[in-house]
Amino acid sequence: MAPSIYIDEDVGHDDASATGTESAPYKTLLHAFVQHAPTTEGIQYLTRKSQTDAPGENVDPAAKLEWKPATKSAMRKATNLWEQRKKKAAKQQELAIREKAEADKRQKVLEEAKKVIITEDASLPKPVRIRLDETDPAKVKLRTPESDAPGTRVRVLGRVHRMRAQKDYVFITLSDGYGYLQCILTGDLVKTYDIMTLTLETSIAIHGEMRAVPPKQHAPNDRELHADFFTIIGRAAGDKEAITTRVAPDADPQTLYDNRHLVLRGETSSSVMKVRAATLRAFRKAFEENRMLEVTPPAMVQTQVEGGSTLFGFDYYGENAYLTQSSQLYLETCLPSLGDVFCVCPSFRAEKSLTRRHLSEYTHVEAELDFITFTDLLDHLEAMICRVIELLLADPEASKHIATLNPDFKPPSRPFKRMKYSDAIDWLVEHEIPNEEGQPHKFGDDIAEAAERKMTDIINQPIFLTHFPAEIKAFYMKKDESDRRVTESVDVLMPGVGEIVGGSMRMDDWNELMDAYKHEGMDPSPYYWYTDQRKYGTSPHGGYGLGLERFLAWLCARYTVRDCSLYPRFTGRCTP
Repeated sequence: MAPSIYIDEDVGHDDASATGTESAPYKTLLHAFVQHAPTTEGIQYLTRKSQTDAPGENVDPAAKLEWKPATKSAMRKATNLWEQRKKKAAKQQELAIREKAEADKRQKVLEEAKKVIITEDASLPKPVRIRLDETDPAKVKLRTPESDAPGTRVRVLGRVHRMRAQKDYVFITLSDGYGYLQCILTGDLVKTYDIMTLTLETSIAIHGEMRAVPPKQHAPNDRELHADFFTIIGRAAGDKEAITTRVAPDADPQTLYDNRHLVLRGETSSSVMKVRAATLRAFRKAFEENRMLEVTPPAMVQTQVEGGSTLFGFDYYGENAYLTQSSQLYLETCLPSLGDVFCVCPSFRAEKSLTRRHLSEYTHVEAELDFITFTDLLDHLEAMICRVIELLLADPEASKHIATLNPDFKPPSRPFKRMKYSDAIDWLVEHEIPNEEGQPHKFGDDIAEAAERKMTDIINQPIFLTHFPAEIKAFYMKKDESDRRVTESVDVLMPGVGEIVGGSMRMDDWNELMDAYKHEGMDPSPYYWYTDQRKYGTSPHGGYGLGLERFLAWLCARYTVRDCSLYPRFTGRCTP
């Protein structure tokens, strides 16, 4: 009698608990074929449908429990799937055999490679240690295709940034934070175990001769090192832990922020950081040229500058204290004794904003100037921004990075466009750009970031947006004598980013400042040291704060200010 295999779509199982008997049926015909080849002579496949009734269906209990031979169409379908599975399994087996053969072959090659020992040729000149960007011909001479004169033998240390292997050559691009250098390895060097298992970011020392790059070929600084010896200093992880896996270009942004320490090794991120450093140097030089003194105000404070809702508070020996929102108030106290001053310090804003131009901690370039008018303040700001750009473009390294990061960058032309807040409101209405409520802008609105940026992008030039209403600005901003509704205030707007600078003249009258405290419902007593400036020889003065990351986002054409911070801090992100 032919054996029967039972398949029940409802109560059957496609696992070890099923045996294909009537009491332990399989769930699918395909699984039955896997366990019992359909070509086996005499096997009968019996199936039955679900034992549960469909809603509203009246089925004869005897009929629904009846086992029936599988239909021809079901057999054909299951047979096709079974054949496909067999072919796939065969391919996988073939691939596994081939991969094992290749692995065995590579293992043999690696075992042979371990026997290749390289030693440094004592007859060669002692190598000169250089950084990878050093090109001084007095220290590093290149062998050229036109000459047989040897190039300088050097020792370089760095990490493997890129590599590629050809039949008898291995090309390695080293990075050391200063520059890049292409190194060419040949002969026994490429047969060593260390080179055959080399991974990106491995630190290495290489000795060799410096040569000019042959015509029509390219390499950093148009030179390359022809290696004669190397030593591995620190091996980098490979396979699943390789840096290209940890920080893949298409990785989720949060993954990249988690691995910011590795992202910084990339050419783009490191270039932005180098432009950042050059920008800070340029600001300090420009301030020095204006005879402005750098000071370092405290980061822990007990007063507010930009509103209490954005303060980071903490316990300071039992007292309430905060991380500073701005160093402005302290800078003002320096004017009588130190003259015009500036600082480059972190500022902290507890804004739960995830826009591309907000950070919870950012570098604040702030300055205060004494005995000036509002026009003087605007002229100074324009001159400072343009001077910093001039210094950056005159710096060979910085200008090279800017050109790579932002090929279309052009220095802003002077004079900057000067637009009053009231004129900006009219412009927004005329161009049908609504406020946050979707209504036409009106005087008194705090122009939203999106509308402000859209206006700046359309105008497409730097804008000094001035004379904001007093009701939407900080308590200390001086009112315009000709229109007491507005303040002598300014935001500097740049295309693609929006506001990068906020500044104003400061109230210099004691009574007016006391009225401002009262209007804001603020207790003036904690600000005694600030208010005293109006008691002891007051003067017309003003200043500003520039967000370095926003300035860099404009300069380097970065989509978000987070790319312009070494380790960005924003809502929900305080690691690594």
